[in-house]
Amino acid sequence: MKLSERLRPRIQPRPLNQALYARAQREGLSELQARILAGRLDDYRGELAPLISPSLRHLAHPERLADGRRAAERIAQAVAEGEHIGILTDYDVDGITSHVVIRRTLHELFGVPEAKLHSLIGHRIHDGYGISLPLVERTLSLAPRPSLVITADCGSSDEPRIARLAAEGVEVVVTDHHALPLEGPPASAYATVNPTRDDCDYPDPTIAGCMVAWLTMSLARGVLIDWGVLPEATPKLSPWLSYVALGTVADCVSLGGSPANRAVVSHGLTLINRLEAACWRTMAARLGPDSLPFDAETLAFQMGPRINARSRLDDPYAALHFMLAADDASAARHLEILDQDNQSRKAIEAEMTEQAKALAQAPLAEDAPALVIFLEQGHAGVQGIVASRLVQAYGRPALVLTPAAAPGMLTGSGRSIEGLHLRDALQRAYELAPEALPRFGGHRGAAGVGVPRERLDAFREAMLTAVAERLGGAELYPRVLTDGELSSEQLSLTTLETLDALGPYGREFEAPLFEGDFLVESLRPVGADGSHLMMDLSLGRMSHRAIWFRALTPGELPAFGLGDRLRCAYKLNRNRWKGRESLQLMVEHAEPLGA
Repeated sequence: MKLSERLRPRIQPRPLNQALYARAQREGLSELQARILAGRLDDYRGELAPLISPSLRHLAHPERLADGRRAAERIAQAVAEGEHIGILTDYDVDGITSHVVIRRTLHELFGVPEAKLHSLIGHRIHDGYGISLPLVERTLSLAPRPSLVITADCGSSDEPRIARLAAEGVEVVVTDHHALPLEGPPASAYATVNPTRDDCDYPDPTIAGCMVAWLTMSLARGVLIDWGVLPEATPKLSPWLSYVALGTVADCVSLGGSPANRAVVSHGLTLINRLEAACWRTMAARLGPDSLPFDAETLAFQMGPRINARSRLDDPYAALHFMLAADDASAARHLEILDQDNQSRKAIEAEMTEQAKALAQAPLAEDAPALVIFLEQGHAGVQGIVASRLVQAYGRPALVLTPAAAPGMLTGSGRSIEGLHLRDALQRAYELAPEALPRFGGHRGAAGVGVPRERLDAFREAMLTAVAERLGGAELYPRVLTDGELSSEQLSLTTLETLDALGPYGREFEAPLFEGDFLVESLRPVGADGSHLMMDLSLGRMSHRAIWFRALTPGELPAFGLGDRLRCAYKLNRNRWKGRESLQLMVEHAEPLGA
């Protein structure tokens, strides 16, 4: 079979959890809603109510987090005794939103003066991920120096740098959600709050770093009230769940069998859509009135990329200033910077993706189970996005590496496919070639690595072996998984409302995607470069407007014409225009019947 044929995307219905499919209908869900659930929750055996009716009452108490009480008491002590506190977080959306939660809680709820709070966010290019050595040195150079550092979304794999801080009298409370190294929590940390710990009783290990930070700070509030430092009337942290919702969606943690993640995203969206904070108002103004109300896709594809773009390309503090902006004018200034960076990111991403796809052809011809691509001139800030593009195009895990700031080192980001835990695969690669992988971390779907340049080939070989062991010779190709077909009568706004009731959608609970055979009644290229297709597609006696974004490369002609029949994978979408709503089909993939 030719390579192009092997790598042609295949439209396939999702396998259904038949037991869940039947149970959902018995419990009152429609056949379509049951189909959506059963296609996403492979082995879910818990109650359905917390998933289909997300509520904060389903959150477990933060006391169940291992080291949670110890961390909260240390934070409370720092507040009570007037210590200087460092807030050290990652530079992505999860890290930035964690930073906002911790900083606003310490200042606005606990009364810590701004002068005693020190924001420490690493520069992706110059500092690297986590508690990097440059960030440690920056912390130690502060005057006055913080006696406590609270981390969020990082720290679990940073024992050497934590030990350096501890040796200088700086205690570190780690709050994180990334997988721990085999040796366990960092020994030099005062406390490590991480739901993935083996000894942790918290029932949901999939929560994002911002949620771990929120739970820890909530627990600290309770301690301060118990000690009489704060009055019982001190407000709870519930308003900050707007930030937690954004960080949870943008960090691609599970929205499937996780009542906690679904609850905080659902509640957070309610808060966001009140537009009470300047960051939400200015984003709504930028996107236009038809963007409201915001949903999880708005957070994932509009807000998240803008915040991430700043940290990918430059100093991440502009993103923090945007989130913390006290007025619309200030927020708008910072949003303009984020927007400009996002446009630059798109251009860099397009160029790097083209280069990466060219380099991928040789390993693809050999049917490699994973892609390990080194881009000599690549930008480290866009590695993960390019890796995602490779996964989408070729249906296998991908890691993209570029030169690091440290001489002789490469950094890389990876993305995975269903059925492969990427961090576990990296652990196996480390066992096979420890000298080739001195640093790595991440979770099921995404991970980061540090690789000595001279050991790149050894790392690639170890990674391919590790992935092959786990996938067991499975056939790899791009899959377009759908929720089956809809009848012509089901193509309606009523059906869309039925589907919306099951939201929020996100990683491991993807937005519904359907397949069907349509007749092409009209089509025309649209967009500045003519890369999108606007079509009228008919099913039965009904015709529907459809849009297929990035259907063509500029100058390319469609592979089909008027009167042709298409097999389409599509989503239902609510098109808003001048206050009126109509159904629109969003085509994700299409091929002429018989192709």
